[in-house]
Amino acid sequence: MGAGCGGGGCDAKFDGVSDDFKRALLIVIAINGVMFVIEMIAGFKGQSMALKADALDFFGDTVTYGLSLWAIGKSGLLRARVALFKGVSLALMGVGVLVATLYRFVVLGAPDEMVMGVIGFMALAANLISVMVLINFREGDANVRSVWLCSRNDAIGNVAVLFAALAVYLSSTPWPDLIVAVLMAGLFLNSARQIISQARGEIADQHKASALQNA
Repeated sequence: MGAGCGGGGCDAKFDGVSDDFKRALLIVIAINGVMFVIEMIAGFKGQSMALKADALDFFGDTVTYGLSLWAIGKSGLLRARVALFKGVSLALMGVGVLVATLYRFVVLGAPDEMVMGVIGFMALAANLISVMVLINFREGDANVRSVWLCSRNDAIGNVAVLFAALAVYLSSTPWPDLIVAVLMAGLFLNSARQIISQARGEIADQHKASALQNA
C-alpha cells in the first residue's frame, strides 16, 4: 500500500480494495457493535460519563467501519465524501460528549468505579484485538485512514477509562471520570480534524483531475 499523507493533496494510496481489508472490517464491525451495547448499558448502570463516551466511540466506529466497507471500490470522490461525512460525524460526537459531561457535572454524582474498571478491561481487550486486526491497514486514503484513527482512539480511550476508574476509587469524587470524558471528546475532535482535512484535500484533487480530463 502507498505511503501516508498530510492534510492536503495526496499521491495514490491504498483504497481498501483487498479481501484481507474487507475481512478485517467485518471483524471489527462485529466487535465494536457488541461492545457498544455492553458499554452503554454499563455506563448507565455505573453512572459513568467516561464509559458512555467510550460507548459512543464504539458506536461511531461501527458506523464508520460499515460506511468504509460500503465505500470500497467506489470512485475516489465518493470515498473522500464518505470520509468527510465520517469526520463531521466524529466532530459532532465529540461536541455531544462535552455537553453530556457538563450535564453530569451539574446534576449527577460520582460514578461506580467497579463497573468502570470491569467494563474498561473488557473494552480494552476488544480494542486491542481490533488494533491488531487493522494494524497493517493504518495508511491509505481518507476512507481507510479514518478506520485506523477510530480504532486507535478506542484503545487510547479504554486505557484512560481504567485510569479514571482507579482515580475515582482513590479520590471518591467524579472529577477523574469527567476529566477523562473531556479528554476523549478532545481526541474525537482532533481525529475528526485530521479526517476532514485529508478528505477535503482528496476531494479537491478529484475535482482538479476531473477538470483536466474535461479540458
